[in-house]
Amino acid sequence: MILKALIFSNSFALIIALLLIFMDRVINNYGPCTLTINNDKEVQARGGTTLLRNLFESKYFIPSACGGKGTCGYCKLIVTEGGGSILPTEELMLSSAEKKQGYRLTCQLKVKNNLKLHIPEEYLNIQEYEGKIVISDPVTSDIRRVGIALSTEDEITYKPGQYVQIKIPGSGESDYRAYSMSSCPDEKKQIEINVKLIPDGVGSGYIHSLSVGDELDFSGPYGDFYLREDSHRDIICVAGGVGLAPIKSILLHWQRHNLNRTLWLFYGARSTEDLYDHEIFAELDEREAGLKYFPALSEPDEDWTGKSGFIHSVMDKALPGDVNGEAYLCGPPIMIDAVTEVLVSKGVSDERIWYDKF
Repeated sequence: MILKALIFSNSFALIIALLLIFMDRVINNYGPCTLTINNDKEVQARGGTTLLRNLFESKYFIPSACGGKGTCGYCKLIVTEGGGSILPTEELMLSSAEKKQGYRLTCQLKVKNNLKLHIPEEYLNIQEYEGKIVISDPVTSDIRRVGIALSTEDEITYKPGQYVQIKIPGSGESDYRAYSMSSCPDEKKQIEINVKLIPDGVGSGYIHSLSVGDELDFSGPYGDFYLREDSHRDIICVAGGVGLAPIKSILLHWQRHNLNRTLWLFYGARSTEDLYDHEIFAELDEREAGLKYFPALSEPDEDWTGKSGFIHSVMDKALPGDVNGEAYLCGPPIMIDAVTEVLVSKGVSDERIWYDKF
């Protein structure tokens, strides 16, 4: 009796799955559609797939950092015609003003008919690159340092703190994943990224499976999170875990160009094993008079002699109350929120705080 019930249950689940596939491929197949971009160019799109995917397939590279989940809000564009009503999955990521202007999340909006949209000029300059893995080294139990050399004569120009999107073969609807560059922007023929392996993560699993010599495609650069160089204020950098990547890029650029600005580096991790690249920063701290380095562990090992506790508490004690600085934060949302509160209490205004939550 139990066996019959299991067979019936599995058969029913299979029928439902087949029906969903049928609905997606047949009923939701809206056929070819036309995208009109900036009232100038027209490209063909596949109806029934997201606007973001169609744009990528037409070589229009739009910022995106959440794998198509609708949680980062980076892929929003103004759709002037054909977008229909705003979806529930877009509501939280669009302000009232953005809704009135016609902004939509391109990773959520499926193309069902002809669309007219506006793409900002800076997005039109984003390029696609072919790369080859030249470094794939574990730096912790779940983070790898991955070096990617450009396979062609092209060079990539980016600002310290920006990110690229790696193409993930065969991953379906949202086949790009965002990773911040940890390398110095002066190295235009090669970039480095830090990739944390996420359980069942499509993107991180793919990149961790690659070996030296393997090829991949990526696009970039993306992002408003980058070092502002038209300033003489102190640079306050706060990194949590793998959020170190863009912060390291900022630090390397600061060092390479001898920027005459004090750089505060607050780096938080759980244990010594998670505090990768600590030796590099400790050595720089001894050599560079303008660098003030504060590593901290929330679950310190017995032999740890440095700061203990959460990084926002360490920063609160170390940072003077009258600091004239601007801040760059990268790490988990709870860390970003706590650090922001401390910075504001120290007189750093919201408009001088840039962050990248993940």
